[in-house]
Amino acid sequence: MRILVNGEATEVSAANIAAALDELSYEGEALATALNGQFVAREQRQETVLQAGDQLEILAPMQGG
Repeated sequence: MRILVNGEATEVSAANIAAALDELSYEGEALATALNGQFVAREQRQETVLQAGDQLEILAPMQGG
C-alpha cells in the first residue's frame, strides 16, 4: 500500500507502524512517530494499523555538529 513517510510517497506491505519501522529499516529506541498528525507512543505502534494514504512521520536523532 502507498503511504506518505516524512512527506514522501512510499510503498509498504506493513500492517502497523511497528512493522513499517522494521520494513523501512528504522532502528533504535529513540524514535518518535506520528500518524496523520497524532503522536503515537512506542507502546501503541504494534496495534496502530496503517491504511493506504496515511501520513506517517518518523523522527530520529541526528548526530553531527
